[in-house]
Amino acid sequence: MNLDRLGGPALSLFRMVVGLLFLSHGLSSLFGVFGGARGTGQAVPFGEWPGWWGALIQAACGALVLAGLFTRPAALLASGSMAYAYFAVHQPEGLLPLRNGGELAALFCWSFVLVAVLGPGTWALDTLIRRRAEPAIGSVAPGKRSVPA
Repeated sequence: MNLDRLGGPALSLFRMVVGLLFLSHGLSSLFGVFGGARGTGQAVPFGEWPGWWGALIQAACGALVLAGLFTRPAALLASGSMAYAYFAVHQPEGLLPLRNGGELAALFCWSFVLVAVLGPGTWALDTLIRRRAEPAIGSVAPGKRSVPA
């Protein structure tokens, strides 16, 4: 069995799961759903730095990554926001993620780096858009002759 053909779909599933989790995390902080911000049942106050803005990035980038639309820039922004969260919020509490509660920030950060580098995978809107924009093999542009003169 040739497992190489499963790379694109597996990457797509990884991207979708990470995007869904990130979207859910952002929505919980923005709207107080799914247990709210940090399990309080409450939303982060509108415009509060950095919590509300981080939640906005999580919701927007999570949705884009989940759909596979503008995947690489969205994943890069999401990764950067999690790096900021780790170093600004968690790392001052201790060096190691297990000691400072930053495991989730570190995992999201590196997961989004992976998606930004490898791309969206086979099942993504970016892939569909790219395929539609590419001319079909053997097709001729309008107004051009297919046979040399």
